[in-house]
Amino acid sequence: MPKDFHHFKGKGLSRSEKLQRKVTELILESKIPDEARENSKIWELKHSAGCCQIGRILAQKRDLDVELSEIICTLHDIYAIIEGKYKEHAKRGAQIAKKMLINSGDFKPEEIEIITEAIAQHSEKEVFTNKPFVELIKDVDAFDCSLYENSEAYYLLHKPKEVYEQYAKRIKNVRKELDLKANNVFR
Repeated sequence: MPKDFHHFKGKGLSRSEKLQRKVTELILESKIPDEARENSKIWELKHSAGCCQIGRILAQKRDLDVELSEIICTLHDIYAIIEGKYKEHAKRGAQIAKKMLINSGDFKPEEIEIITEAIAQHSEKEVFTNKPFVELIKDVDAFDCSLYENSEAYYLLHKPKEVYEQYAKRIKNVRKELDLKANNVFR
């Protein structure tokens, strides 16, 4: 008999669902007002959820562990979610994620290493590695951001040209992978 759909409540949550719920609660309960945050709480909610869903899809296409992919995608901006700032958020977020994963008691050390390594490196979009989970979150993050209005103008303003070009390259590759028109890089 299949399990009842739980709507993210109760005791039947998977490891990934527990963390998705925790991240959502952290955003909703944050005492840092939008005016003091680099991004709004609404953005953090949408981006975290969007990345989780896109990560799930790309993980299936790439034959990667879907649960680990969901977790990486959900936690990749955890520092910015908690602190409201993005300076060095990838490396700082990896440390926060590591504590969360250890404290949960649900993860093996090798899983924690995979998750935190991907989080720590996700901002380095211009660096290509042979690590599938690191590449997954870089691609997912760039692709999800490309779906919001004016993201291209933001990247052109705030990223060096070479970095912007790597964002665009990643977005085009994901669009191709998903059988979308590759030339429509940004919304």
